[in-house]
Amino acid sequence: MIDISLKVLVVDDDPDILELLQYNLEGEGYQVFTAENGKIAVDKAKQHIPDLIVMDIMMPIMDGIEAGRIIKQMPELNKTYLLFLTARAEEYSEIAAFDIGADDYIIKPVKPRALLSRIKAMLKRELAEGTGTEKIVIEDLTINKQNYSIAVNNNSWVLPKKEFDLLMFFVTNPNKVYSRDEILSNVWGRGIHVTERTVDVHIRKIREKIGDDYIRTIKGVGYLFANA
Repeated sequence: MIDISLKVLVVDDDPDILELLQYNLEGEGYQVFTAENGKIAVDKAKQHIPDLIVMDIMMPIMDGIEAGRIIKQMPELNKTYLLFLTARAEEYSEIAAFDIGADDYIIKPVKPRALLSRIKAMLKRELAEGTGTEKIVIEDLTINKQNYSIAVNNNSWVLPKKEFDLLMFFVTNPNKVYSRDEILSNVWGRGIHVTERTVDVHIRKIREKIGDDYIRTIKGVGYLFANA
């Protein structure tokens, strides 16, 4: 059974989906809150500070992408995972979701047990989080593990959790080339079906902050984190 302290906000305009997900998540021990549209989701996210938000895209009043963008800009929610659960299967919708900081993107319909497996994999770091070195310094790059922030020279950012997870994977496995498949397996988890394009989008977002020198593209193979 999951630690009851882990909170999940489920956002969908379909009451049947809300009821089904709430039932299954509460059955696993999560504390669950629900919202019927993006505007309500923003308010409830501020109120409850969930560990995970599971959100649809196509909703009235405020869609999921706009709500996700607002949520990702809130400092108090910088440790909250954002998972989109949507019928939108177009690649541009997936890219838009990851561009605003989404951690995962699942296309409906999905079986409740499969979704729960994805959520457990995503939140396992919350259950295992412990003490240790809070800061890592590599040349002009400083990584703060406590608040998911990075600093390069005089600039600093708080990263979305999946970007931070990806950067930490590279930092802890330097000077070795990894294919996109290997990165997906290690960072997103085995059995998690996202496209290789997802890796490219996240690396582009990280490079926008730390520059191109650290994460290098090895043409035809994959990526390498250079730490001389």
